[in-house]
Amino acid sequence: MKTFSQNKNARGSALVAVIWLIAILAMATVATLRVVSFDVELGTSQIHGFRARQLAEMGIAVASNPAVKRTDPLLRQYSDEAGEGFEARIISEGEKFNINAILLRGDEQLLKSIFSDWGLTLDESQMLVDGLMDWVDENDDPGLNGAESDWYLAQGRLNQPFNRPFYTLDEMRLVRGMDYVEAIKPDWRNWFTIWSSGALDLNEASAELIAAAAEVSPEDANVIPETVRGLDNIRDTDDDAPFQSVEQALALLGVDSSLRPEISARMTVNDTTTRLESIGNVAGARRKITVIVRNRTGRPAVLERTEEVLP
Repeated sequence: MKTFSQNKNARGSALVAVIWLIAILAMATVATLRVVSFDVELGTSQIHGFRARQLAEMGIAVASNPAVKRTDPLLRQYSDEAGEGFEARIISEGEKFNINAILLRGDEQLLKSIFSDWGLTLDESQMLVDGLMDWVDENDDPGLNGAESDWYLAQGRLNQPFNRPFYTLDEMRLVRGMDYVEAIKPDWRNWFTIWSSGALDLNEASAELIAAAAEVSPEDANVIPETVRGLDNIRDTDDDAPFQSVEQALALLGVDSSLRPEISARMTVNDTTTRLESIGNVAGARRKITVIVRNRTGRPAVLERTEEVLP
């Protein structure tokens, strides 16, 4: 009787051990399948990402062609069958204010006007302008409301300001007061560039920026882009009427350029700096390439090239 009970217990223990072994093997199998699945997904993602980058490069190649206009359908190509394509854009950098040119020109009034329109008080605007001026000047003497190395050092920030023009717009975020600007005007980058030839291109800029430069209302400034677009109100068509001189545009705004030379200095009508953006898309994988080019329609020179992974 005792032997039978011992055998029964032994068989029960063996059965439990087998069940545990099966469970362990099942978990190991599931883990292996997950690893294999992850490797397959990773490999597929890398392939799709590589192909998306190739498509983005194709978009840049198309946009670089001087014969291609901004409204050209060649800039948007997508294959439903292959599930891939690209979308490229041609954008003038002259449509924005060149922050370095403004500061080096000492045009504090323009910046104060812009910041005040964004909601800063006069004192806040002056402090920010002085801070920007101190950042790009070559000395360590702070402006009346500015900030030089002593102020930044007190904040635990070494070797600031850089005492040179901005190399990127992200550097502007380092200036005292720009954190407040970013809070009330998150899209402030849409107003500035560091790549244009220097002045605001009246044939490319929006009415809002033209209004700030010419010191007129946006409603009055809207006559400039309306005139450029022509009767069909579409850019890059046969009836476009771009301005041939700043004086011609200012006369339409009722501004005498001979009496307001500081306003005339803020503007141009022939900026040749272009931003080319291209996004390649394959099965949800998206890659973006941006190239800044000067003289796209002549002898082009690449000023900057960046690549990024888009969600």
